[in-house]
Amino acid sequence: MSLYSALYAGVSGLSAEAAAMAGVADNITNINTVGYKGVETQFRTMVTDGKSRSTYSAGGVQAAPRSLISQQGLLSASANATDMAIDGGGFFVTRDGSGPDSSVSFTRAGSFSADKEGYLRNTGGYYLQGWKLDNAGGYVNTGDLGALQPVRLSDLTGTAAPTSKIAMRVNLQSTTATYSGTYNAGDMAAGAATPQFTRAVTVYDGQGGAHQLNVGFVKRNANEWAAEVYASPASDVTATNGLVASGTVRFNGDGSLNLTDSTPSLFGALNIGWTNGAGSSPIRLQLGDNGGLNGLTQFGSESALISSSVDGGLQGAFTVQVSETGRVSALFEDGTSREVFQLPVATFPNPNGLTRLSGNAYGASDLSGLVAINEGGAAGAGKLSSNNLEASTVDLAAEFTNMIRFQRAYSASSKIITTVDDMLQEVSNLKR
Repeated sequence: MSLYSALYAGVSGLSAEAAAMAGVADNITNINTVGYKGVETQFRTMVTDGKSRSTYSAGGVQAAPRSLISQQGLLSASANATDMAIDGGGFFVTRDGSGPDSSVSFTRAGSFSADKEGYLRNTGGYYLQGWKLDNAGGYVNTGDLGALQPVRLSDLTGTAAPTSKIAMRVNLQSTTATYSGTYNAGDMAAGAATPQFTRAVTVYDGQGGAHQLNVGFVKRNANEWAAEVYASPASDVTATNGLVASGTVRFNGDGSLNLTDSTPSLFGALNIGWTNGAGSSPIRLQLGDNGGLNGLTQFGSESALISSSVDGGLQGAFTVQVSETGRVSALFEDGTSREVFQLPVATFPNPNGLTRLSGNAYGASDLSGLVAINEGGAAGAGKLSSNNLEASTVDLAAEFTNMIRFQRAYSASSKIITTVDDMLQEVSNLKR
């Protein structure tokens, strides 16, 4: 009897509108949830028999909720340096635990902060994952999620980094008299020759110990200077007399550096062995470019150190910086910085097919397709924006409108049931 199909259709309407109202409730309650993606409820018909004939059997309706995961919310500023948002497509890669066997999930909720163990976790409790950089700042992206590690920055506190760079801008006075004595390589380090200009720089070994290196110059001829780099005291290094490097520096007629005719070792890397047994890394000497004025120069003004920069040392308190590509750097109190992690951005062929998880996260599914992980801004991945958070995509006015629609439809479906009940009652009364 068609009356019973109408009754079942009314029941399906109640169920569908109730499911739609549940979606509205979820959206409204998460209007302030960082990175939340609104749920849009649509409906699809249910047909019992599509053939055309004299009687009609109602099928009813079914709710079809759809998460608008690919829709981006507005970015809002945040005072927390570890708060991040993705401007464009993609997700942060996270795990529900710090161990490698923890379940992988993906999220747009970038409200990360350090927990008591130093791991970066968001408000959903998920651990942020990234590639840990080697000493040269490199990493290998094999596409394997298992190669990622939880981002833990507390390990940097109290550590030490050896000096890896010495950059100097020095002017040597062109009118300086040619050195009158006999000069041989290593004489300045040995004390047999007095430098006509010298400056000291402080460098650090792998244990954070400070050492002094002197950079001395003696004018040999026009546009030609002898240069030495040596330790003071000499006993700090294993080299004889503390001599680390020596050679000749030549200048062009306009006072710029003639790197081609200068000794290459003075512009390469210093490999120093410390007598205290501490580790070291090659120290790059950045003393200028060929024909440039950004390092050593020779002009008529007084010989002077214009500027110098040396990295390394004991790592104390630091702040975190995240670049657009996902490079996480620690900026220390002494002004030095150190890149420690590369954050991946995960992308999917169909992000709307991801499975929703508690804590405003998502899991991969057959509908979403396979995940690809790349740095920010590469291969369709969005760029990272630090000190920002992505707002919820929920439109409160639209949700209140939907609430009225679904409520009216629910009432109408209940009216179908009461009306059919009255009609069935009339059929039951026919036997009287």
